[in-house]
Amino acid sequence: MDALARIAAAAVVAIATMWMTIEPVSAQSGTRPPLLMENKRTLFQRVLTRPEAKLHDKPGGAPGAAVPAMSALYVYDRKSDAAGEWLEVGPGSDGKTSGWLKAIDTVPWKQTLTLAFTNSANRERTLFFKEKAELQKLLESEQRAQQAAALRQRIVDLGQLPPDFPVISIEPSTHIDIAKQFYLLPILEASEAYLSNNIKARMLRVASLSLKDEAEDPLRPKVRKNLYDSLKNFRLGVVFVVDTTTSMGPYLDRAREAAKKFYDSIERAGLKANYGLVAYRNSTEKTPGLEYLTKIFVQPKEAPDAATFMAKLKELKATTVSSHSFAEDSIAGIKAAIDEIDWSSFDGRIVILITDAGALRSNDPASSTGLDVDRIRDLADTKKIHIMAVHLKTPAGRADHGPAEKDYTGLTQGKNLPRALYYGIDAGDLAEFGRGVDGVADGATTLLKAFAAGQAPPPPPPPPPRASTGARIQRDFQIIGNAMALAYLGSQQGTQAPRMFEAWVGDRDTATPTSTVFDVRLLLTRNQLSDLQETLKRIIASGRRSQIRPQGFFDELRSAAAAMSRDPARIGRRDTARLGEIGLMGEYLDDLPYRSELMGLDQDTWSSWSVAQQEDLLDRLEAKIKLYQRFHNEASLWIQLGGPGARPGDAVYPVPLDTLP
Repeated sequence: MDALARIAAAAVVAIATMWMTIEPVSAQSGTRPPLLMENKRTLFQRVLTRPEAKLHDKPGGAPGAAVPAMSALYVYDRKSDAAGEWLEVGPGSDGKTSGWLKAIDTVPWKQTLTLAFTNSANRERTLFFKEKAELQKLLESEQRAQQAAALRQRIVDLGQLPPDFPVISIEPSTHIDIAKQFYLLPILEASEAYLSNNIKARMLRVASLSLKDEAEDPLRPKVRKNLYDSLKNFRLGVVFVVDTTTSMGPYLDRAREAAKKFYDSIERAGLKANYGLVAYRNSTEKTPGLEYLTKIFVQPKEAPDAATFMAKLKELKATTVSSHSFAEDSIAGIKAAIDEIDWSSFDGRIVILITDAGALRSNDPASSTGLDVDRIRDLADTKKIHIMAVHLKTPAGRADHGPAEKDYTGLTQGKNLPRALYYGIDAGDLAEFGRGVDGVADGATTLLKAFAAGQAPPPPPPPPPRASTGARIQRDFQIIGNAMALAYLGSQQGTQAPRMFEAWVGDRDTATPTSTVFDVRLLLTRNQLSDLQETLKRIIASGRRSQIRPQGFFDELRSAAAAMSRDPARIGRRDTARLGEIGLMGEYLDDLPYRSELMGLDQDTWSSWSVAQQEDLLDRLEAKIKLYQRFHNEASLWIQLGGPGARPGDAVYPVPLDTLP
C-alpha cells in the first residue's frame, strides 16, 4: 500500500500527456522525438494554436489549411527567418509531423493547467501587468487595495490604457460564460509572493486565448454605460427541495404559507419569478412504504401564479412511514432539482434545501447517487445553480446535528461567497423557520425590484448581532443576486476574455485576499475523461486490494497508469522500477503551481493513515467517478474546437482541478 497517493497523482498528471489531435497534413513518419522542454529529461515542448493559425509545408512556404483554434501540438523543430520564428509541429509524440506554424500563432503549453475567471460579484476586477516586478510591488504593498483601486479608476476615467501604463488589461466588468464564450488562460510561468498580512499569493504569467480573433482589445477595454439596463428582463427560478419524512408535516404547511406570500408580492409588483418544489424521502428499496425517493411536485415554469402553485401542492404531505435511517437521501433530492427541473427559461437559479436530517454518505448502500456534498455542489455549479440549506435542528436529531451541519455548510459554500448559505434552526423552532422562509420571499422581491428598475442589487446591510434567520436569508439574497446579475449581463452582452496578450496577474483579490480570482482547470477531451474514469476505477480496486496484498500494489497501479494513457511508450514501462523514473512524479509535479488533493499527498502520510482514513479517500474518489460520468453525458459542457467535421471524442471541457483526484 506504498504510494497510492503518488500513483493516483500520476493518474492526474499523466492526463497531461493526452492531447486532442488534428489530422496530419503531408505527414512525415519518423522516430525522432519532439524537442524537450528546457532543463527537462522527458517532457516535450507543446503549443496551443491561436485562431487563424495555418500550416505551411516549410518555413516561409505557402499557407495551407487552417488549424482549429486551441489545438495542442508537439514541437519538433524551431527555425527563424526574416518573418520571425517557425515551429515544426505534430499532433503526437510519435514522430509524425504536420507542417510548420508561425510561432506568433501559438501559445506555449507547458502544462494542461489553465485558468477561468471566478464571478467577480464579491471581489474587485483583477488587473493584468506588463511586468512581474510591478505586480509584486503592488501585492506586497501595505496599500495594495487602494493602489489597485486607483489603477482601475484611471482605466475607467481614460477609457483606454496609455502605452506607459503598468497595467495592460483588466478583467471584463461582467462575468464571462465560458460555455458560450470559450477561452483559455494558459499558465506560462508562476512564482510566489507574500502579501503584507503574510497570505501567500501566486504571480502568474498567462496568455489570453479565445476561439475567435475578435475579442475585446486589451488596450481599449470597454467601459459600459447603463450596465444594468438589461436586468429588466431577468427571470428568477427558486426551487425548494423538501424532506417529506415523518417529522416534517408542520414545516410543510408553513412553507406553503410562505410560497403564497411570495407569489402575492411578486404579482403585485409585476416581477418575473417562479417557485418550484421537489420532495424527497429515503430508499424505497429499504422501505417500500415510503412511496417515492424523489418526486417533482411543481416545475417552476408551470406555476406562474399562487393559485397554480398551491393547487399542485395539494398532495404534498409528510409520510407516516419511518425510513431505515435518520439520515435521508437529500443528495438525491438536490440531484433531482438539478437534473429534472426545467431551468431553461430562468436566468437566476436557486435551490433551497429544507430538512431536519443529514445526508446519506456517498458509500452508503442506500445512497441512490453515490455522490457526496462536494460533488453535488460541483454538479450544481455546471448548471449555475446556487444552493441554500435550512436545517431544522430538532431534538430527535441531536446526534445528527454536527455531521449534518458540516455537510450542509460544505454544500452551500459557493466560491468567493463571504459565508456558506446555511441556516440552522435551533430546536427546529417553527416560528423561526417561518421567518426564514418568509425571508426567501422578501429577499427575492427586493432583488427583483432592483433588477426591474435596471439597477444593481442593493448592498446588503450589516447584520445585527442576533439577526433572525429571515434577515440573514434576505441579506444573502442580495449577495448571490449580484453574482447572478454579473453572470446574466455577461451572457447577454457576449462578454469575452481580452484577446491575444501575455501578462502577469495575481491569483488573489487585492482587497479581500481570501477571495480567489481564478478557478484552476485541466483541459481534457471527452475521450480523455473516459480514460480518467477507467483509471480511477483501477486505482481504487488496486488500493482496496493492497490492504490485503501490499507487495503487488505497485505493479497493479502501474498497469492502471498504462491503461489510462494513449501513449504506452511513455506510461507503464515494464523496465521501470519506480514511478519517479517514469518522469511523472518528478518532472510533472515539480513545476505545477497548483496541485489536486492527491498530488499533495506523500507516501509517508498515506502510510500513517488508518484503514478508515484510507477508505474515506477511496470513497471520495468513487464519488468523483460518478461526477465524471455526469460531466461526460452533459452535452452543454463540451466545446467542439475543430468545427463541423471534428470528432465528438475530441470535444473539450476545462475540468475544475478540485474535482480531480
